[in-house]
Amino acid sequence: MNIKHTSFVLLISLSVNTLFAQKDGYWDKERATKKEIIVSARDRFIFKTEELPVGTTEVVYRITLLDQNQEMANSLVSVLKSIPDPTGISQGSAGAVFLLSKISGEDKCKYAIFSNEISASDYQKNGTTTKACYEQNVPVSQDAKGLSVDKSLCILPNSNAMWFGFESKNWIMNQKIVLEVVPWVNTRLSRGWNLENRKLILNQCKTTDLAKKLINPDDFCVCVLDKLQKEYKFQEFQKLLTVEKSKAYTDFGNSCLKEIGTSDKIYSDLRNQAANLVQQGKYAEAIDKIGIIVIYGKANPLDFNTLGYSYLMTKQYAKAIKTLKEGEKIDDSELLIQMNLAHAYLLNNDFKSAKLIYKKYQSQNVTDSISWTQKVKSDFETFQKAGLPSDNFKRVLKLLE
Repeated sequence: MNIKHTSFVLLISLSVNTLFAQKDGYWDKERATKKEIIVSARDRFIFKTEELPVGTTEVVYRITLLDQNQEMANSLVSVLKSIPDPTGISQGSAGAVFLLSKISGEDKCKYAIFSNEISASDYQKNGTTTKACYEQNVPVSQDAKGLSVDKSLCILPNSNAMWFGFESKNWIMNQKIVLEVVPWVNTRLSRGWNLENRKLILNQCKTTDLAKKLINPDDFCVCVLDKLQKEYKFQEFQKLLTVEKSKAYTDFGNSCLKEIGTSDKIYSDLRNQAANLVQQGKYAEAIDKIGIIVIYGKANPLDFNTLGYSYLMTKQYAKAIKTLKEGEKIDDSELLIQMNLAHAYLLNNDFKSAKLIYKKYQSQNVTDSISWTQKVKSDFETFQKAGLPSDNFKRVLKLLE
């Protein structure tokens, strides 16, 4: 009774483990390679495998030399049906022994594997194996191995095939070689988002206008990448027109900015950048930075003040007035906003509106140590140096005497 119970539990355990292993990927029998190759005596021959599917992380291959009248007893694909994943095969030669054909002939050959056609062609011409990703230089009648993308250069991230080169050791008779190659496809990577492709998209994301406005765009671009992976296969995304790609980056970027915006750090960084740019006189760049905060509804009164002031310094007076009025709605007691609003009216040739504000706050301090009049004089000096129209500056200063 106990034995039966133990066996039943063990069977369930094995079934569950197999199920989970198979969820990670699958043997792609549809794109497996099986080819009978005739190699002339003392000759070298190269053969390109079937196209490896996107997401191939491992391959298992089997080479069998047969005598003239021999036939394969079973295929590599049929053997792999009982192996849920490549783990046991890739961990050592013991697992690969199980894959060997039950039948093989007496002939032997050497072989090498290449990751590109040029190196394989060199091998066929002169027997060079210096660029081989794997070489079997001791003649064998059969062999079987597993190769993984992590441990072998035979499977390159964006390569879609492998090249096998065979060298016959017969002096007179031709050789019959059966080559079988079965790829293991990682389900997640089958959408094409391998490490190299993810790096490519992250680098492209960092060149977008939105990412350039952020001090640290890494989190932002990872978010964009996640959304792209869910929406597209890599190959699909690469086939989009340039304008379509740009729209995808913009749409997902806007969405990510809102998500990342749950943390105030990104907006704090933008404020610091904008403040530094204003000090450097780079007002157009400051507008870009602080504008993001305004667009996403995270602006405080001083953000509107910074944006309005930057519009002033770039002679965009109407925009300055509109922006500063938005800040005034939030806090009409912020005198920096009131002063810049007065400046904007003045520079926009609305002396009457400017005069009302200048006179209203004449007796107050803008900060704990700077009076309203001192700040007006300081700003006018800055405006004159920047080449802004100064015809009415003296009139204002007389009002404040």
